[in-house]
Order: sequence, then C-alpha cells, then structure tokens
Amino acid sequence: MKSKGGRPAVLVDVAVLAGVSAMTVSRVLNAPDMVRAETRARVLAAVRELDYRPNQAARQLVTGRSGVLGVVSIDTTLYGPATTLYCIEQAARHAGFNVSIASLSSLNRKSMEEGVQRLRAQAVDGVIIVAPHESAADGLRHLPPEMPVVAVDAGDDIPVPVAKVDQRAGAARVTKHLLSLGHETVWHVAGPADWLDANDRIEGWRGVLAAAGRPVPEVLRGDWSSRSGYQLGRRLAQDPEVTAVFVANDQMALGVLRALREAGRRVPEDVSVAGFDDIPESAYYWPPLTTVRQDFGEVGRHAFHLLLDLMAGDAPEARRLIEPELVVRESTGAAPRPT
Repeated sequence: MKSKGGRPAVLVDVAVLAGVSAMTVSRVLNAPDMVRAETRARVLAAVRELDYRPNQAARQLVTGRSGVLGVVSIDTTLYGPATTLYCIEQAARHAGFNVSIASLSSLNRKSMEEGVQRLRAQAVDGVIIVAPHESAADGLRHLPPEMPVVAVDAGDDIPVPVAKVDQRAGAARVTKHLLSLGHETVWHVAGPADWLDANDRIEGWRGVLAAAGRPVPEVLRGDWSSRSGYQLGRRLAQDPEVTAVFVANDQMALGVLRALREAGRRVPEDVSVAGFDDIPESAYYWPPLTTVRQDFGEVGRHAFHLLLDLMAGDAPEARRLIEPELVVRESTGAAPRPT
C-alpha cells in the first residue's frame, strides 16, 4: 500500500498511521528494545500496511551506520548450517537490517579473510561467521580488530563471542535415554572428523558411557549423508551385540534404519536408533525417529544480539550456549531380553 497520492510511503506516513511521533518510528526501526511492546507492535503494523522501506542512505547519514550486516558461511545444503543461516537472516531483517551473505566453499584462514574483505567493501556494520569446521579457528583468530564479529558454532578457544547449541549436552541426553531403557552400551555413528559439532557429540556420548562404567564402542565415522549411514548401518546390523545406536544426524540415521531393516533387525524391538537435529522429516520416518532438537532460531537471535552489543561498544558474554531438547519417538525402546 502506498501513501496518499501514490508516492512511496515515508517515515512520517508511518508515524501518522500508527499515531506516534516520527522519532518513535525511528526508535522502533533502529533500537526496538527501547520502545514498549504495544507501541512497537502498532508501528510495525503500520510499516507492513504501508509497505514502508527505510531509506538506507538517510539512515547512514543519521546513525553513521549502513544498516547492513554481513554473514560468512560455508556453501552447503546441510540442514544445520543452512537453517542457522536462514534464522540469522530472519533475526536481522526483523530488526530492520539488510543482510549480505558471503558463501565460501571452505572456511580456512585465506577464504575467511577474503569473505570478510568482500563484506567490508560493502560497508557492513558487523559480521556473523557460521564456523562449524575445525579449520575455521585460525581464520577467526586473524580478523580485523576494528570489525565487530560474532561466530556461530565455533570452537572454545577463539577471541570473538560465540553463539551455539550445546552439542555435548544433547549427545549426553540421548545417550542417557538409551541407557535408561536397559541397553548395556550405545554405539555411535559420528559425523566427519573436521566438524566441531560431530566431535562435541562424540565427547558427550563418550562421557556418559565412561561415567556409567559402560563399554565404549569404536566410533564409526560417516559424512552426514544417508548413504554413509546405510553403509555403516550394514556393519552394525551384523553384530548381534548392537542393541542401541546414537547417530550424529537424522540423515545418517535414515540410512541406518534401512540397513537394519534389510538385515532383519527390528527397530526398536531388536535395535533402538536415535538421531540428532530433528529435521522436519524425522517424525515421518518409519518408525518415527527419536532425536535431539536444536533451536536454530534461538541461535540466530542470540548471535544477532551479541553482534548488536559489540556494535554498541558493549562487552558481550564470550559464549552463549542454547540447550537442545530430546524428542522421544518410537524408534527407541526397551533393550531386548537375552535369549
């Protein structure tokens, strides 16, 4: 909807429709936490009704900022990183920022520096880096000191604030769940060795088994794909001692389920299987998959607010861990009785 006369809506039009001052509209668009929720909702409703688009050039003259945030991420269709990227973008856009994305084929020091430089050339106000690989750590230690930077899914020893899901806690929860069903131990199909999330899930799984005094089976490494889960599942299906399997993501768990079915091993009567991520399809596997749900929306919002703190000159906390949730479905059950 345009303003009267057919011209594009301007800030004053929004103020008139919402019944507030132009200054209040500006605060809602640039610092929404400073405005009462009721007033903020009224202003945002007027913004939507008028299809108001803030003038970025004018905003930059007033605030000294471009209103653009940069995001560096690996070029991937994997559920976790892709969903994280989407949620970061949504959190920023909801607060009135535009987002410029630099997609990289790998996250080493050289490629990360090039990605950040591309974004700096666009005068971004700050950068969020989605850094799930071990190789990203070196690049995160050599970023321009004057650029506000926040990392997502990064390691523990980097000099920038980090927002991430507590992968170890999620792996520990699902492992404890399987042991509580009477299984003597839990086998693990892990992700690739250069992925931080995969290694954190191993640590969570292994720590629970060790604390319980249970045998710790050999880790089986997949590549996040259903095919690798199927190949490793065929190996597991041949071992009658295997009664519980924790798989590091839901796609690999799908392959494990097929391999067990082809080998005549019933799930969950003979073998319990649990995954990680809670992708939209996991509730429709057969049987529906027990898994660990990651709140990627929370990760995106926390990363965005950490960056806002940095841009405001504040000192945000070094690390924000988001707790995952265990979702129990029909793929896990009581351990089979010895015959």
